[in-house]
Amino acid sequence: MTAPAGRPAPEAWPGVYPAWSRQAMAGGYRWHYLDNLDSLGGAEPRGTLLCVHGNPTWSYLWRSVLAAGAAAGWRVVAVDQLEMGYSERTGLTHRLADRVRELGELTDVLGLSGPAWDGRPVVTVGHDWGGVVSLGWAVDHPRELAAVALTNTAVHQAARTKVPYLLRLARSRRVHGPGTQATPAFLEVTLALAHPALAPEVKAAYRAPYRSAAARAGIAAFVEDIPVDATHPSHAELERIAAGVRGLDVPTLIMWGPRDPVFYERYLRDLLERLPHADVHRFEGAGHLVVEDADVAGTLVRWLDRRGVGRPAAPAERAERMAGAPDVPAAGTEPGARPALAVAEYRPLYAALEEQADSPAAAVVALSAAGRSELSWSELAARVRHLALGLADAGVRPGQRVSLLVPPGVDLTTALFACLRLGAVVVLADAGLGLKGLTRAVRGAAPDHIIGIEKALVAGRLLGWPGRKFVAVPSGHDVGYTPPRTAHTRRRTFRIFGSVRELLARGAVLDGAGGHLPPEPDPDADAAILFTSGSTGPAKGVVYTHRRLAGMRDVVAATYGLSPERSFVAGFAPFALLGTATGATSATPDMDVASPGTLTAAALGDAAAAIDAYAVFASPSALANVVRTADGLSPAQREALGGVRLFLSAGAPISSARLAQARTVMPNAEPHTPYGMTEVLPLTDVSLEQVEAAESDARAGAVTGAGGGSCVGTPVAGAHIRVVPLDDMGEATGRPTDEPGITGEVLVTAPHLKDRYDRLWATQDASATWPGWHRTGDVGHLDAAGRLWIEGRLSHVIVTPDGVVTPVQLENDVLNLPAVRRAAVVGVGPVGAQQVVVVVETDPDVDPGARHRPALAPEGLARAVRAVAAVPVAAVLRVPEVPTDVRHNSKVERARIAAWAARFLAGLRAGRP
Repeated sequence: MTAPAGRPAPEAWPGVYPAWSRQAMAGGYRWHYLDNLDSLGGAEPRGTLLCVHGNPTWSYLWRSVLAAGAAAGWRVVAVDQLEMGYSERTGLTHRLADRVRELGELTDVLGLSGPAWDGRPVVTVGHDWGGVVSLGWAVDHPRELAAVALTNTAVHQAARTKVPYLLRLARSRRVHGPGTQATPAFLEVTLALAHPALAPEVKAAYRAPYRSAAARAGIAAFVEDIPVDATHPSHAELERIAAGVRGLDVPTLIMWGPRDPVFYERYLRDLLERLPHADVHRFEGAGHLVVEDADVAGTLVRWLDRRGVGRPAAPAERAERMAGAPDVPAAGTEPGARPALAVAEYRPLYAALEEQADSPAAAVVALSAAGRSELSWSELAARVRHLALGLADAGVRPGQRVSLLVPPGVDLTTALFACLRLGAVVVLADAGLGLKGLTRAVRGAAPDHIIGIEKALVAGRLLGWPGRKFVAVPSGHDVGYTPPRTAHTRRRTFRIFGSVRELLARGAVLDGAGGHLPPEPDPDADAAILFTSGSTGPAKGVVYTHRRLAGMRDVVAATYGLSPERSFVAGFAPFALLGTATGATSATPDMDVASPGTLTAAALGDAAAAIDAYAVFASPSALANVVRTADGLSPAQREALGGVRLFLSAGAPISSARLAQARTVMPNAEPHTPYGMTEVLPLTDVSLEQVEAAESDARAGAVTGAGGGSCVGTPVAGAHIRVVPLDDMGEATGRPTDEPGITGEVLVTAPHLKDRYDRLWATQDASATWPGWHRTGDVGHLDAAGRLWIEGRLSHVIVTPDGVVTPVQLENDVLNLPAVRRAAVVGVGPVGAQQVVVVVETDPDVDPGARHRPALAPEGLARAVRAVAAVPVAAVLRVPEVPTDVRHNSKVERARIAAWAARFLAGLRAGRP
């Protein structure tokens, strides 16, 4: 029996209290473990978190859990497995079955299990191969087990599937000995996987027990014990644990770092198949060392409380959380409230197709450089039914996820409604997210199937997107177009299972033979996962049920009067699909859907003429380009746009001045701008006339608000709004209120609010502080007329020495200056002492220096900006382009600009924002 490197030295381990370091004898061996029991101050623990590390870390990995657990009343016991950390170097080989048994012997000695068990519930927490060991303990200790928490790990290695490359490399004959034991290479590579990089003192603590080759023998043995196939000595135990996991019916939380080169997403999918009841949180940007990269500890203790695991905590925390929880008022009782939405009964989103199945009128029209594609209602209904039958025959089942990687138009409409009727869950992540964002979204949603154009499927194969792949008709070709058969070798190379054309043909045959679709999906079953724009962080998947999607359709139809008699042009993709659901004819103009700002006035005019459009839906950047290119309109295009009676600017904020400019192109249309988000759309609505009246009231002092902002109108039918007041540090810590003039985070509820975020448990929990309500992250205030004014994002609030500043009003004022195209108001410096900085992009036709490199704004422009500012402005910077979100080209990326401005003003090499 030997110690790894002398006696433990906890005083040299940052984040660890020396009193936590303990030793115990179990099974004849000396174990080292960390135990926070003394940090509970003598209070009765709510239970015990049993934390098991993997290879080549040790119990130090769990120091944040020990601290957070103590604060929340949990005892945390983090063990060093034998041959690892500061536990004994026995010189023996420990197979997986040995490690599971040995952990049980230790917990018996500690009173966490066995005859000495004190009755306190145990939650297993595991990482890497420690996750497998912890699951083995969980399977063998059902009496003691209260819950399971896992971070990046794997419990099953599928036959004919290679283990991850880094593990194969570490096991290879030439690398194994030198890389895992003779040198610290394996340890150093693992430590380098942290995002961001670990501090030097933290790396030193991880290295401390592994300073010699003899101390690293356990690292080498752990790598060798990975069961790569059925002949491996530990394979049978891994299979036993994998099978036993299916029987674990306790609350389960899986916290995952997607940037993991060791445990791929397929291992997460396997865990979810075995533990379908598990809550999941994917920490975007985190990797293999997710416990180091992200707030695993805080998420874990919040989850335990929300799920009621362990002995109850003092009721004070929940009472404080629920303090001031707003009730939903009766319809029509709030200032500015609209009449209640009258919906007799739930109608599926695809109901309009069935109701108009005999109509020869146009349903969907798509214009592109390749020509015009069009489907009548009867053709669309038939294609939807045939594709649904073909998909069912190909193995697509209700509840499975289908990612649609098809541009807006007839193909996307057909696929969407076919999947909804089949009961499959549609995953919609558009190309506007960019390749990196799209990859992150598709991997996160983990679809079972993908329907996409060939370009998307090739990218999916190269980037490892999951799901069986079906190739769709290339966008822009006529419905009757027959693409050349994809070569067999090409299909095999890119793993394309079949084509939409083949599915439609098979479905038509089945329909002619009396084929039947599955029963209609339950209204409260998942229907779709829609992804946010990614303008405030990585794009999030938002889950809607069939009932909530239908509610969104009903609100849009009621608010804007959409009906089969009122056709519209959709320059904003979500409304094209909702319009079809209302029974309205829709047209998509010739534009790059990944860049809305490419919509020209001529393309909009052609689309309006194609369907005699009643309405136009577009984003602010699209409308801005329409205004810029209006001189190129032909007489016929002008006439078509003159027939438009309603246009909406949706997807991002727009000032009343910009809305008025768009009206010059559609002079007979009433301009509206809805406010909403992927999580609830729309939430409010306002016309240009109403905005101008509200702004007039504000100038006259008839309404008040801390930061002015943009008026987005009153709630749509069924929606309700509250505000969570800001404190002196710009945080939303107050109790929800509908009192006029108070600036705070906007809190909303509506029948068409999202069901939840997909596999983002912590994000959903943070957004639902008050059950049934959604914290939007937007900042604004209500006025006395019940109108909502948006002042910015909570994360973009500026806290100066003189108080809180919100950015939107100043940005609007700056945008009214003749030369300014875009503006961003940001804070530079520490919170509480931030200085206001204005960054502008100017029009080259007005400002000859607009395309020059970033610099301090010319004196005249800076003076004009300060003249319209109601707060002191420390600096005005001019840049060639103010960066915006990739989907709408409209939402200013203030966080990115603030970081750039700080570097620029500090005299550092800053480049462009």
